[in-house]
Amino acid sequence: MRHIMIRNGPDFVNPIEYFNRAYGPNYYKCPFQEPGVAEKQFAPAHAKRLMRQMLCHCFSHGVFCDEEMDDNKYPTSPLPPWLTEADIDYFVTSFEKTGFTGAINYYHNFDKNCELAAPWADAKVQVPTKYIVGDGDITYNFEGIQDYIHGGGFKEDVPLLDEVVIIPGAGHFIQQERAQEVNNHIYDFIIKF
Repeated sequence: MRHIMIRNGPDFVNPIEYFNRAYGPNYYKCPFQEPGVAEKQFAPAHAKRLMRQMLCHCFSHGVFCDEEMDDNKYPTSPLPPWLTEADIDYFVTSFEKTGFTGAINYYHNFDKNCELAAPWADAKVQVPTKYIVGDGDITYNFEGIQDYIHGGGFKEDVPLLDEVVIIPGAGHFIQQERAQEVNNHIYDFIIKF
C-alpha cells in the first residue's frame, strides 16, 4: 500500500480518507480516529473476547473486524488448530496489564506517519527479500494489492525480491497458522547468504 501510505503531491490522499472511501466508515482503521472510540472498544476488560475474535475471525479469509468487535458474536467459538487456550490466556494476561494503547496509537497516527514517510516515497528496498503471505490474509486481498505484488510493481519497488510465496489456506497470522512452513521458507532463504 506504499502508493497510499507515503505519497504526496497533487494526487495525495490521507490514508484514513482513502480507507474510508474504499472500505466505508466502519472499516476498522476509520472509527479509531475519533478519540475514545478504540479505547472503549479495546478496553482491557474485554481482552479475552477481543483476543478470541481477532485471532479466530479477523484479518483472515476476507474478514476484517468492524461492528463484530462491539458484540459477543464469537466469544465461545472453537479455536483454530494453531491456537490454544493457553495462548489466548497469555495474550489476555498481557493486554489486561498493558491495555491496547500501543497498538491503537499506531492507527491514531496513520496520517502523520504518512506525512513523515513522504521523503522516502520513491525509495527502493535494496536488500534481498522473500515475501510470504497467506492467500486468506485480508491485506493480501485489499483492492489492487495482488496486481501490485504479481504485476511487477512490487519487484520494481523491491529490486532484490527473490521470491513471493503465497500459502494456500493461511490467513493474517501466518507465522502461527503455518509455523513450520514459514520457518522452512525463512531458513531456505537465509542459508543462501
